[in-house]
Amino acid sequence: MVTLDTNVWVRYLTNDDELQARRAMKVLERSEAVFLPKTVLLELEWVLRAAYRVKPADIHRSLLHILGLPMVVAECAGQVEAALDNYAQGYDFADALHLASSDTLQAVYTFDEQFVRKGKHALPPVKGVPDK
Repeated sequence: MVTLDTNVWVRYLTNDDELQARRAMKVLERSEAVFLPKTVLLELEWVLRAAYRVKPADIHRSLLHILGLPMVVAECAGQVEAALDNYAQGYDFADALHLASSDTLQAVYTFDEQFVRKGKHALPPVKGVPDK
């Protein structure tokens, strides 16, 4: 099993450097299994959004595409699936991944009021950090 760095997935998805995109495709085709860490997904979403100005719906489709490749094995696949579901519902991807990764805990505390509003009924619930 191998893993691919974020920049390889960026080339694969954007084809902004044709030579590197072909090389990325070749390594995928030659690999029986490709491990996809949650950290790479997190960074990939950020790069597509911040550097390439890709819209959230298109990022969501791209991440689902990668996860649907037959050789890809996602780290904590159930958590990644839950995070993508929340992302599709309007959560920030990092928040969605934090929430999904905390699935067995009592609560997620944050100063981010938008995250609190979106996640107050989630499991675990997202709560504002108390004043006292």
